[in-house]
Amino acid sequence: MTTTTGTGTDADAEATVSASTGTGTGTESDPASGARLPTAAPRETARTTLRLLARHRLRLAATVLVLLAATASALAVPALLGTMVDAVADGRPWSALLAPAGGIVAATAAGVGLGWWGQLLLARTAQHTLAGLREDVFATAVAQPSAVLERAGSGDLVSRVAGDAEAVNTVIGRVLPAFVGALFTIALTLVGIGMIDPRFALAVLLATPVQYLALRRFLARSGPVYRSVREAEAARGQQLIETLTGADTVTALRDQPRHRAAVAATSERAIGHELRAVRLRTTFYGLLNLAEFIGLAAVLAVGYHLVGAGAVTLGAATAAALYFHQLFGPIGVLLSNVDELQNAGAGLARLVGVLTLPAPAQAQAPEAEAETRPEPRSTSTPAGQPTLTGRLTLENVSYGYAPGRRTLHGVTLTVEPGETVAVVGASGAGKTTLAKIAAGVLAPDTGRVLLDGTPLDRLPTAELRRRAVLVSQEVHVFDGTVAEDLRLFAPEATDAGIRAAADRLGATAWLDALPHGLDTRVGAAGEPLTAARAQHLALLRLALAAPAVALLDEATAEAGTADADLLEHAATAALTGRTGLVIAHRLGQAARADRVVVMDAGRIVELGTHAELAAAGGPYARLWASWTRER
Repeated sequence: MTTTTGTGTDADAEATVSASTGTGTGTESDPASGARLPTAAPRETARTTLRLLARHRLRLAATVLVLLAATASALAVPALLGTMVDAVADGRPWSALLAPAGGIVAATAAGVGLGWWGQLLLARTAQHTLAGLREDVFATAVAQPSAVLERAGSGDLVSRVAGDAEAVNTVIGRVLPAFVGALFTIALTLVGIGMIDPRFALAVLLATPVQYLALRRFLARSGPVYRSVREAEAARGQQLIETLTGADTVTALRDQPRHRAAVAATSERAIGHELRAVRLRTTFYGLLNLAEFIGLAAVLAVGYHLVGAGAVTLGAATAAALYFHQLFGPIGVLLSNVDELQNAGAGLARLVGVLTLPAPAQAQAPEAEAETRPEPRSTSTPAGQPTLTGRLTLENVSYGYAPGRRTLHGVTLTVEPGETVAVVGASGAGKTTLAKIAAGVLAPDTGRVLLDGTPLDRLPTAELRRRAVLVSQEVHVFDGTVAEDLRLFAPEATDAGIRAAADRLGATAWLDALPHGLDTRVGAAGEPLTAARAQHLALLRLALAAPAVALLDEATAEAGTADADLLEHAATAALTGRTGLVIAHRLGQAARADRVVVMDAGRIVELGTHAELAAAGGPYARLWASWTRER
């Protein structure tokens, strides 16, 4: 699969699926109809999280020890206060209060210091773990065939690496340290209460049934709700992306009301799911408040009984009451943050779901085979003339973006080495889909595509990227200098080689006119380039990559009248010496091609040279007559 314009690293190459030269999605693709990217099951999510945490096991162990020490220090305060109460009740001198008071100060300072250190260690561990997850998700995503991501829709992937990752990051930075600290505090506090008198612990447990039922109810209902919220947000993002990226076309067709209605509908669905989550949270917090009231009343009643019976001192009862009161905060943190943990858990499951796709190594499994397969190269005839490689064959290829909706129907075509074939037809005829399948971006539903006799799905990914390149209408200029932009796809290219290619493609004049020539910074933060110059840059990448097969999907469509001839010359020069399949938006391109394919409704309806088809009186002749009249 290759929609790149170079031979850089796999990440670089895959990143350019929609960036370096575009994917030419056009109007034939229907991502909304495809399946979304997978979401991991809870067990798989937990297993992956533990695997990522295991990379930092020493830091994690240190974090646990420090947080336990911080919790133990803080829990010494109620016991010391109980000692002071007993001293006052026994009528001991005020000097007896100095030691426990000093202990309270020391315990408080130790608890604060150790707590800060533990939370810092926890945040670092979690952030490193999240960073590892992000890297794994990115590496897996860019290793996928473009068809997988396109069918899922760009909004789905964007919402995962942006919204879902941010939800997890928020929990790591704000919720997780408090949650873990609360968990340790609850555990050690219950131990402390039980050591004073087991009956206090039993009183505390009276609140547990209410808390358990509240938590069980919340967990059972909130998981599906939060997953629905995430999915609704992804659908809303997808609709916004589709509407905004096609804003010019929507405006030209005066179709704004329908698109506004679609955005409003997806937004209302997202809001509806969020309101369900709010109702769940409100009920949950109300039940937690009820549990706190029951527990505190029980502890005070037990303390009154035990002090009256002489079973415990007043100071011990005071310590028990303070311990339980101290539980209010941690229990509230523990249970109320389940809300955000559920939200982050849904996001984490969606991120881990990406990892269930074929990993980079799997996506390039044939690499070992590539090491033993000789690199395709030109051979020579007895007369010394080179024999070009790059025979591209489509055999009975059919494809549909959704079940029951065929875009291509039984297409058979062979492009000989060194031959240029132009594909023409009305919008929606299947031209872009044909180019993507020929490049290996999409896998046909039926039939097969061969490059020099080898099916594309048997070619190692890196080899396919070197041998076949797709350049589309939607181009991207990377941030960096012009030379750096070009070397992303031809790392070995020298300045002299770049200039030679620029001369051949007619780009020298405008490149030299840039403030610093090849060293001019371009991209989002650099020198702005016109659409025509950006396309010219994409054709330069193609020339420097020097593949055997070049596929141009309306790669000069953005050229205005002044730039049309320049880009047409550049495209012709870039195709010289290699097999070319050109999705032509100007019939002048078809007239210069060796053969012309006419498509209609996903089928080839005419095939021949320009002269043959122009004289045949068929669809191409009518297109050519209309074209020449307008010229």
